[in-house]
Amino acid sequence: MLAVKRIINVLRHTGAIKIFFVYLIVLCAAGFVLIFIEPQVHGLFEGIYFCFVASTTIGFGDIVPVTVLGRIIIIVVTIIGILTTAMVPGVVVAYYTEFLKARENETISTFLEKLEHLPELSKDELEDLSERVKQFNKKNMKKK
Repeated sequence: MLAVKRIINVLRHTGAIKIFFVYLIVLCAAGFVLIFIEPQVHGLFEGIYFCFVASTTIGFGDIVPVTVLGRIIIIVVTIIGILTTAMVPGVVVAYYTEFLKARENETISTFLEKLEHLPELSKDELEDLSERVKQFNKKNMKKK
């Protein structure tokens, strides 16, 4: 449950949730329009299903657009589906990378601040600092 909340917060913070909602709105609107222009689409759920299948480029073939307007709508829905699939993960990964860099910079600045005040630190604080340096070195050795 915590992971789902974290994902939603990242999507909200990055603006990717807006992209996702635009995608859903386009699917629903296109599905609604298809009810009136495509003879094989008999209801809203069927129209949304058809648009979803087209937007994910699965294309089962159970429903096929036969009108020119229906084909144009499906082309637009497919392009939006591809763009959404490409954009959302990219935005989330970029955010996460920036978050990790900021966190690392904060850790380094805290570490450097403690080093500046080294003579003033207590024995426990010096031991804690020594342990952190050891952990940092272990991480860097694994990366190499």
